[in-house]
Amino acid sequence: MNPRLATTLRVALALAYPVLAHMAVSQRDSRFAALALADIALIVLLRPLLAGRARAWLLFAAIGATLAWLGESGHALEPLLLVPVAILGLAAWGFGRTLRGVPLITRMVSGLEGVPAAQLDPALCRYTRRLTLSWAVLLAALALVNLVLALVVVPHGLLASAGVTAPVTVSERQWSWAAGVLNVGLMVGFFLVEFAVRQRRFPGRYRNIADFFQRMAGLGPAFWRDVAR
Repeated sequence: MNPRLATTLRVALALAYPVLAHMAVSQRDSRFAALALADIALIVLLRPLLAGRARAWLLFAAIGATLAWLGESGHALEPLLLVPVAILGLAAWGFGRTLRGVPLITRMVSGLEGVPAAQLDPALCRYTRRLTLSWAVLLAALALVNLVLALVVVPHGLLASAGVTAPVTVSERQWSWAAGVLNVGLMVGFFLVEFAVRQRRFPGRYRNIADFFQRMAGLGPAFWRDVAR
């Protein structure tokens, strides 16, 4: 398996998902919803699929058959509403679970600094612990907001599909923009503000934001596999 090919395909699939999801909701087309869900499945299973693992191919075939049925039956829009909730919830859990030991962002900074986490500046350790907690809280809050939106969106929301009338509703177009632009905008905004604060509190580590991302990318796939454990 070519790691560069896997990364390129994963980026392409990640870029395709919001387009497919928006088309599914704006056009109320269950088939596009099924394609968007298949896109997510491909992102998750991409590496074992490219490695030719039979179990991964069998699982993807089963998922594909289920999504094809959902797309044709018109019931793929409902599970699509829960995708942002699941992604944000898993991300929040990923940050939060590391607070029992070495926080996730502390591990990242340790890699960037090239020293064990125990040897980092205590002030930096405290900052990265609080930052890890902040990301966990932000992502959990966004997951909750997206769950509420999935419940009250009409006409294919979770409550509406169950025959329950929500006291407040949003349109599918509003849900689509909220699930895309609102989520990304808040996370990007939080990162930019935090990066500016970090540059003031711990100066001299990165020339600019481009240098930061270049150094992060330079840590390599093996580091990111280990740091997420």
